[in-house]
Amino acid sequence: MSEFKRVGIIQGNEACAVAAIDAGVRFFAGYPITPSTEIAEMLAAELPKVGGRFIQMEDELGSMAALVGASFAGLKPMTATSGPGFSLMQENLGFAAMVEAPCVVVNVQRGGPSTGLPTKASQGDVMQAKWGSHGNYPIIALAPHTVREVYDATVMAVNFAEEYRTPVVLLLDEVIGHMRERVVLPMPEEIKVVNRKKPSEPPEFYKPYKHTEDYIPPMAIFGEGYRFLTTGLFHDEMGFPTSDDNEITKLVKRLHKKIYAHEEKIWRYEEFMTEDAEYLLIAYGSAARAAKEAVLLTRKEGKKVGLLRILTVWPFPAKIVRELANGKKAVLVCELNYGELVGEVERATKGLNVPVFFKGRWDGELLHPFEIRDFIKGV
Repeated sequence: MSEFKRVGIIQGNEACAVAAIDAGVRFFAGYPITPSTEIAEMLAAELPKVGGRFIQMEDELGSMAALVGASFAGLKPMTATSGPGFSLMQENLGFAAMVEAPCVVVNVQRGGPSTGLPTKASQGDVMQAKWGSHGNYPIIALAPHTVREVYDATVMAVNFAEEYRTPVVLLLDEVIGHMRERVVLPMPEEIKVVNRKKPSEPPEFYKPYKHTEDYIPPMAIFGEGYRFLTTGLFHDEMGFPTSDDNEITKLVKRLHKKIYAHEEKIWRYEEFMTEDAEYLLIAYGSAARAAKEAVLLTRKEGKKVGLLRILTVWPFPAKIVRELANGKKAVLVCELNYGELVGEVERATKGLNVPVFFKGRWDGELLHPFEIRDFIKGV
């Protein structure tokens, strides 16, 4: 990536592509879709320079399937899409969760449902990121709010995928993907890169879905002498399909525990002026930028407001939300949707006797700091 400037005015989608290569991504399969296409365009040009592969697929179903195959071939794979494409990826996203294939899906959100507002910002896919595929599975999802944080969150997403052997969703929104800011990106040697845990035992003793102490089984690579079965069916530790209720229960619980037993290490969030706050704002992505400015505006008028900006939306940091909400006069949630993460906030604060209010937009326009300020004043 030496040809790409690391200091200067850089777009969010560009920062995502740079970070992907820095973190070790060497395979991209995708299909162009506004507002994520710049990621594909840049990786199409840059991946071959570092020995990687770029494939433009016939659709998003095939894109997600290709990621799973590349992951089992030993590569760090990524794709980028937006709402309609993300919907098409859901079946194979669930398959990736079941077979525990490390991969990263970047969803640069736009207005929906259906074709919606292709060039406008939205945060309407937050619940889809967790519940989009059928069945019971965990997911990690991150929602950055600046261009520099797009870089950091992309590296984080690749590392989380490798460390926890799981698909990870990176939830940008159109504004974060397309905005340009002056940033200083680190050199590749300055970042921490995590690689998946490989088996230490010989092939004849290898269990591809072993129930380990940390709940994360080592992952052998096809072609390295380890022969094993991979299936989307419920399976035992050897990967063979099973209808045994004990084996099924062990598998489903382990899939969840490998995320939730480590959730405090996965959580990333920022507290802004919360120490003396009487009111708590909660926001993420581009909405958090307006919320932060609204905190400053409101404090100038004598109302003590603080902000909890959430980067890790899944697993949801309910413990942090509850701790910060306790004793507040009110909690106010700002989102670019009709109300999604606010439900998790209500669940986290249940029993605290703290009212939760919601301020959203779903028309493709951004929340304005003055709009949030007036909303706070009305509470």
